[in-house]
Amino acid sequence: MDSEFINLTSNNLAEEHLCCIIRSKKPHPGVEAKRQWLAERLKEGHVFRKLNVKGCAFIEYAPLEIAWTPVAGDNYLYIYCLWVNGEPKGNGYGKALMEYCLADAKATGKSGVCMLGAAKQKAWLSDQSFAKKYGFEVVDSTESGYELLALSFDGTVPQFAPSAKRERIDSEELTIYYDLQCPFVYQQIEILKQYCAEHMIPASFLQVDTLQKAKGLPCVFNNWAVFYKGRFETVNLVNVAQLEKLLKK
Repeated sequence: MDSEFINLTSNNLAEEHLCCIIRSKKPHPGVEAKRQWLAERLKEGHVFRKLNVKGCAFIEYAPLEIAWTPVAGDNYLYIYCLWVNGEPKGNGYGKALMEYCLADAKATGKSGVCMLGAAKQKAWLSDQSFAKKYGFEVVDSTESGYELLALSFDGTVPQFAPSAKRERIDSEELTIYYDLQCPFVYQQIEILKQYCAEHMIPASFLQVDTLQKAKGLPCVFNNWAVFYKGRFETVNLVNVAQLEKLLKK
């Protein structure tokens, strides 16, 4: 089955599709933004492995020390996303991708692998029940119900950075932290910016564009985080209808 997959590299990044949003003709701005983001991350040891067909089956992970997430720990890999959807689903590709990551961690002498989860499974987070089948366990949590799952090989465990447990900011206005790792983010940010401008809703859209910013965020973060009235709300991408519901709180 390994022959069915391909890893993105600096040599093939420009030509390969990125799984989440597949366009054969007109380029998608979110995909191109992610491509630019990946161009820098691949140099650092970031891994994007995907099924070598036009479909959605991939895993994306990086050494925890350079992963854009407020999680602290030594010698771990951090899984950003493991997603199999559509036609590829049900063919064992998720299992193959997870096992590749775990084998990579062991081969490179890592202490373990970790990922973001939640007490109740949330959209935009990889399926933690699937990860738990491999021995991932909850090693840290926040008051808002997010969890850090880890599979430790040596007994050590990572933890959320102290800032991630703060879950408060001074500003009362709608505040969204985001980076351009996810192809869906670019378009969603533009939609929400336009909606807030048209309805005169005070809002701040803060791009996380450095590792230092990501490590010091005041909440858990995979590539998106929403605050309102000073309180952390979600890591889920929100559409206009969901935003309207939030603003009524």
